[in-house]
Amino acid sequence: MNILLLGSGGREHALAWKIAASPLLTKLWCAPGNVGIAREAECVALDVANHPAVIEFCKSNTVDLVVVGPETPLAAGVVDDLAAAGIKAFGPSKQAAQLEGSKGFTKALCTEFSIPTGAYGRFTTADDALAYVRKQGAPIVVKADGLAAGKGVVVAKTLAEAEAAIAMMFDGAFGSAGTEVVIEEFLAGREISFFALCDGETAIPLATAQDHKRVFDHDEGPNTGGMGAYSPTPFVTPEIHDQIMARIILPTVAGMKQRGTPFRGVLYAGVMLTEQGPKLFEYNVRFGDPECQVLMLRMMSDIVPAFLASCDGELKHFDLRWFPDPALTVVMAAKGYPGDYRKGTRIEGLDDAAKIEGVEIFHAGTAAKDGGIVANGGRVLNVCAMGKTVLEAQQRAYEAVDRINWPDGFCRRDIAWQAVEAEKGAR
Repeated sequence: MNILLLGSGGREHALAWKIAASPLLTKLWCAPGNVGIAREAECVALDVANHPAVIEFCKSNTVDLVVVGPETPLAAGVVDDLAAAGIKAFGPSKQAAQLEGSKGFTKALCTEFSIPTGAYGRFTTADDALAYVRKQGAPIVVKADGLAAGKGVVVAKTLAEAEAAIAMMFDGAFGSAGTEVVIEEFLAGREISFFALCDGETAIPLATAQDHKRVFDHDEGPNTGGMGAYSPTPFVTPEIHDQIMARIILPTVAGMKQRGTPFRGVLYAGVMLTEQGPKLFEYNVRFGDPECQVLMLRMMSDIVPAFLASCDGELKHFDLRWFPDPALTVVMAAKGYPGDYRKGTRIEGLDDAAKIEGVEIFHAGTAAKDGGIVANGGRVLNVCAMGKTVLEAQQRAYEAVDRINWPDGFCRRDIAWQAVEAEKGAR
């Protein structure tokens, strides 16, 4: 098969690495890709937002399958346009992508189909939003309704923080994404990432993971797109796993089908494990980044047939196998992220770091310059490792981090701390 992958980040490098291992693959392209992805695929300078250009590339190169990595092209309807041109694409339609593209859309779906989630309000003016938070009090969560690259959520611990977040969003900090604001109940508990592969009717669970959203150790500082992740998480017991499938994932898939907007692709549920049971706090309509990286390392099955089964409505006949060993990824980011940061700083020692047993390094925001590698984004590298235990995976990943010479980068030093503590307690 000829496959085109859309995207340029760490998630797409992990997907390219996994797709490249498939015996079904003839040729893999990635648009636009990055310097790491270039090891797995031929990178092409296609503008992913230019759907006619993507379609023309697929036709002239007899592409059999398009895999869409990021949320923005999904929300823009690239899958619909490809399908209309007779090209198979993995990912949801524009209508179904509203599960991520609009927080309000997802909240309304939860209400309609009795999916457990926090209480909420939807607002189009700052005055109404301010009145609501003053009535509810803090802590409370303020979200831009639309896509804001993982940064449109403020967990306000005080009323002043909530008021500042509302002002920021209605002042245009996130552009059109903030023209409507969703304010919701703060859910206390443990946050986990739950993934399911869907074909519009059937959903099969992928491995569980836990992401680390805050920028600094001990979950301090602002939210980011994700500073690290590991899989599996010990906090999703078989019982909790079944509850999430029965109460959250399956009602969502059934509800979307009932509404006439069936969901195909990867459904990524951000779930809070509360005292009242699992509750949904957000949906994403693509693989998590950096959770995708640990899932690809742990997936034993060939991923290409899984993509095809999702596209073709054949998941009921499908099953995925996983390596039992845990995987962990540490995100190395440019100093200043998630605020302002410098681009173009030099990174060395990557080959040396990759020599450690069980280590795989995925590029998220890199570029080639003068025969070397430079940083070209906020989140720049995903340093991943597998081990017999979470602790062993963690030790290998940080040993690799320490071999990378990048004075302008930083990372959290406590990825998977909760699981490591749980492992120690179980001994």
